Amino acid sequence: MRRKIILLGSVAVIAVGAVTAGYLVDRMPRPAEAAAPPPPVPVVAQQVKSGDVPIYLRGVGTVIAYNNVIVRSQITGQLVKIAFTQGQTVKKGDLLAEIDPRPYQAQLDQAIANRDRDQAQVQNAQANLDRYTPLQKQGFATAQLVETQQAQLAQLKAMVKSDEAVIEAARVNLSYTELTAPIDGVTGLRQIDIGNIIHPTDPNGLVDVTQVQPISLIFTLPETTFTDVQNELDKGPVSVMAFSQDDKTQLDEGKLVLINNQIVQTTGTIQLRADFPNAKRLLWPGELVNARLLLTTRHDGLTIPVASVQQGPHGAYVYVVDKNGVAQMQPVKVGQISDGQALVDDGLKADETVIVAGQYRVEPGSHVRFLTGKAAQEANLTSAVEQALP
Repeated sequence: MRRKIILLGSVAVIAVGAVTAGYLVDRMPRPAEAAAPPPPVPVVAQQVKSGDVPIYLRGVGTVIAYNNVIVRSQITGQLVKIAFTQGQTVKKGDLLAEIDPRPYQAQLDQAIANRDRDQAQVQNAQANLDRYTPLQKQGFATAQLVETQQAQLAQLKAMVKSDEAVIEAARVNLSYTELTAPIDGVTGLRQIDIGNIIHPTDPNGLVDVTQVQPISLIFTLPETTFTDVQNELDKGPVSVMAFSQDDKTQLDEGKLVLINNQIVQTTGTIQLRADFPNAKRLLWPGELVNARLLLTTRHDGLTIPVASVQQGPHGAYVYVVDKNGVAQMQPVKVGQISDGQALVDDGLKADETVIVAGQYRVEPGSHVRFLTGKAAQEANLTSAVEQALP
């Protein structure tokens, strides 16, 4: 009986141990399954381009008229005719207005009559002298009489010369009754209406005529660029392009003609003047425009879309994608940004692939896949919105 009890106890101990062992086995950590790799990040990418890259100096300037003239009257009179419309394009010599010529025609006629009278007296004095001279030789006339007649003749001739001067002055005044365009240009607002009396002292004159073809642009650049600009100007003509205020539309292209003779110390800038043909009349006096001075052209320059350039704590960088589709961060040095393209001075090579859009979800070592077509356009739009957000 005792032996049976011991046997039953052993069986119970073995059963309890088995249950305990099974419980412990269930509680032991099992080896984790391998995590699936993250999917490739969709991005838009472009290759680094190599070619001739123009180097610009950028400034802001104001368009000024090549010539500007206020048409004033040089005589006083009543306006009897207006021969132009406001805003009209006129040529040099075109009739603009006419002043009543009758008073000045009368002055001219009077001056001509006085000259004719004095010329008749000269002829009479000459005839008398011609009679007295042979009589003096024959002893029938005194020397005093001949000398007096000679003096009278000289006096009358001088009066004729004075009359000729008066006639010329009267003709000039008569010509002033026609107000003509002094230059080729565009007329502004008319300041005096027909029927009014116009004076030489009128502050605004008759009208303002502005020459707009060609036209000039005065713009400024930092004084640190003076040496470079002067060196290029010494080599030959320097091109200057005028752009709209949003810097998207090129208005015209001209040539640099002047570097002002003094640097503006208060602003640390230099003033420059460029002339433009303005064939399409997109430049207008007083207009504020952006100027680009073509300093030089860099051959084999490397360019990338400006959207691919990111800013970090250590400066500018881009994400470069290798042939295995892995993105890595690459520091770069940007020389200039123009028309959406960044000129890279250092950090990249030609034909490398850089991420243009979608880099905000990319980390160093990320696998990427390239978007094309409509998907690429949508990604570019999304990237532009993300950059604009604070």
